[in-house]
Amino acid sequence: MAVPGSAGPRRRSTRGTTGYYPGVIDDTIAAVSTAPGRAGLAIVRVSGPAAVRIGRALGLPELEPRRATLATVRHPESGRTLDRVVATRYAAPGSYTGEETVEISCHGGSLVPRLILDAALAAGARQAEAGEFSRRAFLNGKLDLLQVEATLDLIDAPTEGLHRAALFQLEGGLSRRIEELRERMLQLHAMLGYEIDFPGEDDGPIAPERIDEAALRTLQAIEGLLRNAPEGELLREGALTVIAGRPNTGKSSVFNMLLGTERAIVTDQPGTTRDAIEALASIEGYPFRLVDTAGLRDAPGEVEGIGIEVAHRYLDRADVVLFCVEAGRCAEPTEREFVARLGAAGTAVILVRTKMDLLGGADQGTEDGSVPVSAIRGEGSDLLRSRLLEAVYSGIRAAEEAPLLTRRRQVRVLRRAAGELGEFRAAREAGLPPEIAATHLREAAAALEDLLGTIDAEDVLDVIFGSFCVGK
Repeated sequence: MAVPGSAGPRRRSTRGTTGYYPGVIDDTIAAVSTAPGRAGLAIVRVSGPAAVRIGRALGLPELEPRRATLATVRHPESGRTLDRVVATRYAAPGSYTGEETVEISCHGGSLVPRLILDAALAAGARQAEAGEFSRRAFLNGKLDLLQVEATLDLIDAPTEGLHRAALFQLEGGLSRRIEELRERMLQLHAMLGYEIDFPGEDDGPIAPERIDEAALRTLQAIEGLLRNAPEGELLREGALTVIAGRPNTGKSSVFNMLLGTERAIVTDQPGTTRDAIEALASIEGYPFRLVDTAGLRDAPGEVEGIGIEVAHRYLDRADVVLFCVEAGRCAEPTEREFVARLGAAGTAVILVRTKMDLLGGADQGTEDGSVPVSAIRGEGSDLLRSRLLEAVYSGIRAAEEAPLLTRRRQVRVLRRAAGELGEFRAAREAGLPPEIAATHLREAAAALEDLLGTIDAEDVLDVIFGSFCVGK
């Protein structure tokens, strides 16, 4: 019968300064690892020490590792035939989880995968929890925490930008950089040890300038990773791009032009858009959350006034604003003041000159740096897209192969490491004893270990793995 309980894997393990050492997980889990619904195929995954035995209980023959085998699955209690399948065994430790794993590729749909899963549970497996396969991969040293987060990003990636970053991180790009920084911390600590062991010597084995220079280079390396962190985080949600301006300035037309489809109603009547309309657009693989807002004016009607209030809420959170002014007229003082206020608040603003077709067509630029467009003719679209990429993602586009921080947890922990390293340098400049300065190095190294998941952080693990689907 099925193993009762759902409190996660029962594991006996030891943990040292470099993280989890392989221990013993004494139960076996199973789940459908493909999305529910009508499909040609589905996969039921079984992982744990009893995976092979459970496979035999389902009628599977002796499976050679990594060789797909055609077989018939039967219920272990009734003997009823459930499906003709292709089964593959992944021998430990060469599987995703690092455990004995059997994957059963069956017909898709809702019934067949569920019947096979029920049969596996009847044979002794336990229903896997959300993210439990990946959690076991982490516990068994197959993935570090950064790679786990990259797996989740890869699954959820809405655009190619996040897909590229997640693949690079999954292959260990960011992990290697963090491990290099951790090694630098340890080397710094070792150099500082000479000052602790040989106090008061003017010419000790390590020159103080060498320690200070190494600390500065390490801090600069961390700051380099943090520099593009805001753009990396935007890859997950998309840059909030608010299209604003007075009524009837062509905002909805610009929205539709960037989106490539007519999502917003476009008329020549002012006040058509009375609420915000939001959609995700991909520009060269980078995500933008486009928001078409109500026209801004001084004396709107009651319903339209609610739309303008919503527009201001979006503007307060915007990463970039496309401010629309019709071609052929100068921006009014209130419009110039509005744009200046956004810029002073640190919001990137691109001035868009709309309806250029009324003046005979769009050119490649204007003296005030605005982008001329004609939504009717599709002119100016490429220039506007280029300006959006430059305003939001210029840093990561210039260094596409560099590791990126894509999650707030990563940024928060790396800032903690940078802060501790800064305190170390301040302690050195203040002439504090090396024993005191060394405490900041230890804290900085611990932060980097936290980033990789090599120290105890159960609350962090619960949040991260809880974001996965059950079959992963």
